[in-house]
Amino acid sequence: MNFESGKLNAGQARHPAISTQEILSRDKVQAPGWYTEDAYAFLGDEEIDATRYISREWQNEEFKRLWTRTWQFACREEHIQQVGDYHVYDIGPYSFIITRVSETEIRAYFNACLHRGTKLRASGSEGSASEFKCSFHGWSWNVDGSSRDVPCPWDFPHVDRTKLTLPEARVELLGGFVWINMDPEAASLRDYLGPQALAHFARWKLEDRYVVTHVSKPLPSNWKLVLEAFAEAYHVPDTHPQVSPTNADLNSQYDIYGEHVDRFISPLGVVSPTKEGLVSEQEVLDQFTVGDSSIVTDKPLVGEGESARQVMADLFRDMFEKATGADLSTVSDAEIVDCFSYTIFPNTFILPGISLPLVYRFRPHPNDHRTCLYEIMYLRPKPKDGSPYTAAEPVYLTADQAFGEAEGMDKGFALIIDQDTDNLILQQEGLEASAKSGVTLGNYQEIRIRHFEQAIDRYMAMDPKVPDWRALQRR
Repeated sequence: MNFESGKLNAGQARHPAISTQEILSRDKVQAPGWYTEDAYAFLGDEEIDATRYISREWQNEEFKRLWTRTWQFACREEHIQQVGDYHVYDIGPYSFIITRVSETEIRAYFNACLHRGTKLRASGSEGSASEFKCSFHGWSWNVDGSSRDVPCPWDFPHVDRTKLTLPEARVELLGGFVWINMDPEAASLRDYLGPQALAHFARWKLEDRYVVTHVSKPLPSNWKLVLEAFAEAYHVPDTHPQVSPTNADLNSQYDIYGEHVDRFISPLGVVSPTKEGLVSEQEVLDQFTVGDSSIVTDKPLVGEGESARQVMADLFRDMFEKATGADLSTVSDAEIVDCFSYTIFPNTFILPGISLPLVYRFRPHPNDHRTCLYEIMYLRPKPKDGSPYTAAEPVYLTADQAFGEAEGMDKGFALIIDQDTDNLILQQEGLEASAKSGVTLGNYQEIRIRHFEQAIDRYMAMDPKVPDWRALQRR
């Protein structure tokens, strides 16, 4: 507060309705400390240059300066459970074979033959292999990256086979995710995320889950616009009017953790400030549509003196205990009900709640700055009895298909995603048509977007970094 003028300082304004933390304080099973932190930071109020969304040259520079230096979620460990299992991950012009070399080691090879550059495995493929062999001339490598065969070796006396190992990106594991980084000089993943975010990861135990639904769809918009569409709840009243009666949207909480992580918490089971006094507690419960509601079979009722939020938390706790065999008695109501979303820069969102266990990934098209790939993954607990499990095969939608057409997608949630993505082509075209050169952001509700774009700026200010395949070979 600026006491001399009586006005709030920049970034201090909040919606006057009940706050997220006040909502949490009323819960029967209280939220843990990591959930109740308030870590907002004012980061300025300048416009964001729109060039970054509409310039192919800008995206080409991102591939050289940003993607070659950052930690990226490439696959889940359940994608490569056995030695020799592999999963191909592409980002822009780069491609990697993520493979399990032993029970305890995973590597990420640049996906190109060291003879004449042919991809060793097709983009989007996965499977199991005892070797990675080029389909063109038959050069091959063992799963550990060492040279296996060079046909007609007499014609290559200048090639030292002991040095002919596949170049590698760095690999680190966290929460069941396989993360890669092309820069051998980059900070470790744990330093990149920072201690607060790591403490949150430890609480989620995402290594105990696996992918049960994976939906992939191309969208006609720059990857940053798509990511930013999911970074705030400011849009909910107008874009998702069916959600507002059950969602504390405009009074959601936003937090910043270092340079690469941020989050929002959007409490559910409470009415939006835009609908306050217009919706009963029973109507809040009846209209709840966020999350995986596929196992809700009976219509619950809000009793005398009860709240829709508490009924929802109790209902979901009971249902998920029965469905998973887990004891959730000490898990907070907020973790069971709410939407809390973390950005892991540059292109991953993790929503680790019990009723909304999701991962979003956003990948730019290598040749078209106006197109990106948006992916949604549902995570569910691994079987408690130790029975086998496998990651779901991706469902590939076309650009004109609705998310509700994908098998495994909750229909109510799919409608929400379709509403989000329907705005994006209008935003892309509007930015290109606009006489306004910048994007204006709110100081609080859109802080995740500013935080994200400031990280973009830091990497774009660096010199281009092209991976040196010789320096990335294992000796």
